[in-house]
Amino acid sequence: MSIKFVPLTEGPGPHEIGAHVQNSMTDAIEGYEVAHGELTVRVKREHIVTVLQFLRDNKETQFTTLIDICGVDWPERALRFDVVYHMLSMRQNARIRLKVETDEKTPVPSVSGVFPCADWFEREAFDMYGILFSGHPDLRRLLTDYGFQGFPLRKEFPLTGHVEVRYDAEQRRVIYEPVKLPAAYRNFDFESPWEGMQRVLPGDEKANDGE
Repeated sequence: MSIKFVPLTEGPGPHEIGAHVQNSMTDAIEGYEVAHGELTVRVKREHIVTVLQFLRDNKETQFTTLIDICGVDWPERALRFDVVYHMLSMRQNARIRLKVETDEKTPVPSVSGVFPCADWFEREAFDMYGILFSGHPDLRRLLTDYGFQGFPLRKEFPLTGHVEVRYDAEQRRVIYEPVKLPAAYRNFDFESPWEGMQRVLPGDEKANDGE
């Protein structure tokens, strides 16, 4: 991939920075947009390491701070995940958002070699979404238990989870069991509209007095 160092005007805004990045790395950038004053650049997955290194080291941008890496799930898309990188340039007083698309099986190159803080950010994205990162030094769960099943922030993940954890006093240990929702343990609140209450509650009859 070729990189051209295109001069950037003094005091650049998001449009100028977006054009500068796209013109400098035409092979790596799919496009950019500015919405509500915020710059978002779409990057080809295989070039994300090169792009972040360019943004960090290029004297015209100096995005030296990686604020966050997170995921977004779009289950209706073939490439269902966005991996989103937020960066800050204190020199330019500017922010930039990078987006990379991937699916459940295709890994995104790890950027932990460029920004060491990306280590835990990428582990969190793997833990919550199942997004894979190639070249990561220790890609394992970070927030959930090591025996956890599934990925909590995927949009098809059930709110109850698949497995519940509890302490068994007889066995004197923590055990994992499939989630069960027996009706005996449900709290039927007949004053709640979610339970489909049909009869008129005391006081509601006044609503029809004027008819």
